Amino acid sequence: MLLEKYMVTSCYSGNAADNLAGSPALLLESALIGMDRLAVQQIYADSGLSPLCFCEQVIAPALTVIGEKWDRGDLSLSHVYMSGRLCEEFMEQVLGGHPPLVDERRRVALAVLEDYHLLGKRLVGFVLKGAGISYLDYGTVGAQELVHRVQRDGVRVLLISTLMLPSALKVREVRDGLDRLGLECRIIVGGAPFRLDPALHREVGADLGCDTASQVLLALAQLREGVS
Repeated sequence: MLLEKYMVTSCYSGNAADNLAGSPALLLESALIGMDRLAVQQIYADSGLSPLCFCEQVIAPALTVIGEKWDRGDLSLSHVYMSGRLCEEFMEQVLGGHPPLVDERRRVALAVLEDYHLLGKRLVGFVLKGAGISYLDYGTVGAQELVHRVQRDGVRVLLISTLMLPSALKVREVRDGLDRLGLECRIIVGGAPFRLDPALHREVGADLGCDTASQVLLALAQLREGVS
């Protein structure tokens, strides 16, 4: 019954199919705006990509374009919200049924530091869920509030996503705050400022930096093995 519903509502063989000469990201954008779950699955199958590569090479640019269209007033906030929900649902389907890739027993938290662009955090969340790693989602928080939550929740690994350089520099406040309280919490950072300056994560006191969302699994493994 569910498949029949998807087939009825699918746009992949309709409007989206007219764009087959386009990129998978363009097709996915159309499918997400049309809330077409079956099309999302078909585009993934046709891409030949692994789930994590599909996440970074197709989902990320599609969600970015949808966000940009919302900024210009071309799409509603509900389009942005539902697109994110469909992607989360899809990633849980393709990755959630697999056995855990990482035996992560430490408490992990994920946050955006004083930024309101959540795409990076969302992609990291997809990767963590797909790997079977539970985490605390702190959303967007300030540096002092983040330190307070880490102490309150006993977080041992803190994942921080930033978009702008001023926010990236705030990681130093988080590091210093944790150190003053004597908390043993490792910090992994990601986002545009850290991609542009590979040494920045060390300057702000982070243990590791990631260029892509999927690298967070390798970073967690490195921390578990004592490499930083």
